[in-house]
Amino acid sequence: MSFPWANDYKPSHPFMVWMDEKLPLPRFVYNAVGGGYPVPRNLNYWWNFGFLALICLGIQIVTGVILAMHYAANQGVAFDSVEHIMRDVNWGWMLRYAHANGASAFFVVIYIHIFRGFFFGSYKAPREMVWLLGVVIFLLMMATAFMGYVLPWGQMSFWGAKVITGLFGAIPLVGEPIQHWLLGGFAPDNAALNRFFSLHFLLPFVIVGVVVLHIWALHIPGSSNPTGVEVKTESDTVPFYPYFIAKDGWAAGAFLLAYCAMVFFFPNALGHPDNYIPANPMQTPAHIVPEWYFWPFYAILRAFTQDFLIFPAKLMGVLAMFSAILVWFLLPWLDRSPVRSARYRPLYRKFFYALLVDAAVLGYCGGSPAEEPFVIISQIAAMYYFLHFLVILPIVSSIEKPDPLPYSITEAVLGADDHAALAAKA
Repeated sequence: MSFPWANDYKPSHPFMVWMDEKLPLPRFVYNAVGGGYPVPRNLNYWWNFGFLALICLGIQIVTGVILAMHYAANQGVAFDSVEHIMRDVNWGWMLRYAHANGASAFFVVIYIHIFRGFFFGSYKAPREMVWLLGVVIFLLMMATAFMGYVLPWGQMSFWGAKVITGLFGAIPLVGEPIQHWLLGGFAPDNAALNRFFSLHFLLPFVIVGVVVLHIWALHIPGSSNPTGVEVKTESDTVPFYPYFIAKDGWAAGAFLLAYCAMVFFFPNALGHPDNYIPANPMQTPAHIVPEWYFWPFYAILRAFTQDFLIFPAKLMGVLAMFSAILVWFLLPWLDRSPVRSARYRPLYRKFFYALLVDAAVLGYCGGSPAEEPFVIISQIAAMYYFLHFLVILPIVSSIEKPDPLPYSITEAVLGADDHAALAAKA
């Protein structure tokens, strides 16, 4: 979106004038995050999580590159190399814990970012491409996190790799060749570990590239806002710098305090104790479970326990697990309501809260043993999950009577237009 009231970049120092002519990088930064990029004045703290996700990505890349200098991607020494990092490398324990807990922090931030998008309709036009690229980033994160979980080569790493790659074997005709291609053999071994390490190192930089596209796509229509009303006048916006840089800075400080508390005081709280046991292909753990951020989708996978006609339960579970994320690509077209924000959609708001509860139930069941009553609960929760997106959302968007929208962002913040005009002149 073009903002005619956006401040133009005007370098004064001779060097910056020369730089602007030869390589306008300062102009690019100014227009992206400075006074040249106005944002809606009513953005609240739910809009800080995109910036926090960027911080998490930076932490993961920096710590991951340093850890890769000391890690050995060989099944004979992989587990020992992790112990070497923990015990012998200077600050290795901190780097390893920062990387492991950084993955959890990344997913916490991203899940909040996604559900904020659900609530405020951030996937609606004209921001469909922003949303679609965001879903691509999430899929890349899932793949990166899974491959990273395999690298310590503990019991849960090995058996997690065996179970997850075994899912591809359920695909008719091509499933088994795909599984062998992924592993480089018939079971997780040295070839699989090397492949996963290479991809785990590469994919974060692919994510960086998609993040650049994500931010680029965001700057075309401009940021969404809690009211869902588009920017109309100059009084609806404020410069990103210094107003929201300061707000992002405060949120980053609070986030880093919580993150550091986790790293230094509860570093193993979200890990599995079996992963401190070297991988043993001859001993199956009593309860194979992925990391917590996979639990909702793992519950959907395990919800299918009976074959249906010619479709094996395993194949249906695999398709449902992937479809649980792929359905997000359809959101801009499934939700046909002209109103974006759930603040003005009372009926949709109730179903959104039901979806939150459903996601929490799926997460709990995914981390529980594959036994009753968790299986039947996960089946009901998985059914509701797909009903929400494919049935409830289109129906609600068609029959719902939204609350009246404010005329402008300024009116939503300051009241009637005459008050807003006086405040803008002051």
